[in-house]
Amino acid sequence: MKSYQKLLLENKAWAKEHVEMDKDFFMRLAKLQSPEFLWIGCSDSRVPANEITNTAPGEIFVHRNIANLVVHTDLNLLSVLQYAVQVLKVKHIIVCGHYGCGGVRAAMTQNDLGLINKWLRNIKDTYRIHQEELNAIADEEKRADRLTELSVAEQVMNLAKTSIIQHAWKEENRPMLHGWVYRLTDGILHNLIEMEPNTPLDPIYQYIIQAK
Repeated sequence: MKSYQKLLLENKAWAKEHVEMDKDFFMRLAKLQSPEFLWIGCSDSRVPANEITNTAPGEIFVHRNIANLVVHTDLNLLSVLQYAVQVLKVKHIIVCGHYGCGGVRAAMTQNDLGLINKWLRNIKDTYRIHQEELNAIADEEKRADRLTELSVAEQVMNLAKTSIIQHAWKEENRPMLHGWVYRLTDGILHNLIEMEPNTPLDPIYQYIIQAK
């Protein structure tokens, strides 16, 4: 049996198991999508949102990219964000990084990696901002772990800088923003940062939102 055929076979077994436990499971799921959470995670195959949070299909709206970045020119991310906030009305947005991230480690080098250079430059910018702290960490692995944490915090702040979030904060007092990091070696999520709706920002990033 070829590897992709095994995936199709496993899918049938998975669907059968759910129907046996709840015959209307898929019918309900097909009719309604009302997740409470938007998850912005890394594309790394070892960090699947549903599995590590033990949640069912329909509970988390997911966007993934290399190194879980929130980039203000990324129309893919911004489209997901707008839909999640304005249509799905999510209450929480979680940016989840992970220790041992290949994107973070690559950004710490001077290697020319082609197209991905442009994406990883966002992490390099975070390194530059915090280079005094990072350069003081002699152990390379610990330095990468700290850069992972600093990058997650920066992505949460990047969310807060968007007009999408600021409109929702002003008009509906939601969503709450979270920065988490996942450790591959023990499977545990760690809460790094939380940002309540209407948290004050540097005025240069604060939009004047007109009341509706």
